[in-house]
Amino acid sequence: MDLDPRQYEHLDVNDIDVRNVVLSYLVHNCFKGTAETFIASTGMKHPADYPIDIDRRKPIFHCAMEGDGLKAIELTELLAPNLLEETRDLHFDLLSLHYVELVRSRKCTEALQFAQANLTSFGKIEKYVEKLEDLLALLAYDEPEKSPMFHFLSKDYRQEVAESLNRALLAHANLPSYSSMEKLLKQITVVRQYLHQELGKEGPPTFSLKDFLKN
Repeated sequence: MDLDPRQYEHLDVNDIDVRNVVLSYLVHNCFKGTAETFIASTGMKHPADYPIDIDRRKPIFHCAMEGDGLKAIELTELLAPNLLEETRDLHFDLLSLHYVELVRSRKCTEALQFAQANLTSFGKIEKYVEKLEDLLALLAYDEPEKSPMFHFLSKDYRQEVAESLNRALLAHANLPSYSSMEKLLKQITVVRQYLHQELGKEGPPTFSLKDFLKN
């Protein structure tokens, strides 16, 4: 169903709003150089809450993206002590990145030893059992990339872990865990769903980008 343009008449968008959304995305994802260039080219001022920890978050994010879970853990503990103790799910996922890279490199004996020393203890907790079994099952395949558990060896999995880690670091620093763009997209999705369900009953809901960005 095509949406009536009148459904968007409540959107209050201006250049400042758009620039703030873009800057939020760049800062959230540690694109410091691009963020600085964007600020300079648009004549914006550094926001009062402009994070100063980008240089410390960026290498952690990149380590996770590259599958270097142990280095990511090391840097995380320096930047945010106790964070991984408080978020065991994240700790488990970072350890799994290192294990997966050993499997990818066909270092099966080393991978098994690492799992026994660092991962199997998570098996005592019900919510980790299924994922741990899937990870260990990778060792049973000559070509784990073609196994039913191939997702663990994908870039998508590394990105999932890296983004979870980045959000946790931001929350630890009392900064928003999600960028304005991410929150905006979620809000738009909700609005579209509402419109499909309710349009014709009471008309479209009021949605102001400016008010949203204040949240």
